[in-house]
Amino acid sequence: MPIRPLALACLALALAACKPSTPADTAAAEQAEPVGALEQAAAAPTPLSSPEDEMKASMDRFLAARSFHAVMDMQGARSMAIEMDFVAPDRYRMKMPAGTQVIIGDTMHMQVDGRSMKMPLPEGTLTQWRDPLRIKEHKAGMSVESLGNDTVDGQPAKKYLVRHAEPDPSQSRSDQSQSNELSFWIGGDGLPLQLVSRGESQGKPYSMTLRYSRYDDPGIVIDAPQ
Repeated sequence: MPIRPLALACLALALAACKPSTPADTAAAEQAEPVGALEQAAAAPTPLSSPEDEMKASMDRFLAARSFHAVMDMQGARSMAIEMDFVAPDRYRMKMPAGTQVIIGDTMHMQVDGRSMKMPLPEGTLTQWRDPLRIKEHKAGMSVESLGNDTVDGQPAKKYLVRHAEPDPSQSRSDQSQSNELSFWIGGDGLPLQLVSRGESQGKPYSMTLRYSRYDDPGIVIDAPQ
């Protein structure tokens, strides 16, 4: 899946310890250990089997988020910065150079000359913000490589390299020269922190950084303009 310039979007470790026992405490251990073992099994997270599974688990958590804040920084032929707030199930507020737009469902509320105007949006217009990797759609051609531990703005994270073998058929031919890989950072809570894509769009180089924060923040409220 080539990542469009405007497109926009885990993991557990288990430790165990034991100590030698003497014959005198064997009988007590036989009674105590089953309960302790069950408690440990319930408390210890189960390691995920592969980077692909870790990535999918992170995106599942992302799609379940009730709200979040995102900032996109685009550098290249079309440099721009966009801030976006999301509130489930379908409310968006996008702060762009041209102004702030509010999207509720399939309707965009635009502010023009102090007046609010409504405009219908085509289905899937905002999919890139809610499902930036489109894992289900591109599962067959996707590979994920773990690049180890890293940080994003001081927050511990795990870094991954995501590759897509096939171009996105929904893209125009001129956009299919874009990069088929991106870097992806996942925080300690299993939620995405950052996505970085570099490549070409219409024959010109670009870099796009997308950062996520404020997951499930009740302070994010989006209302239709009056």
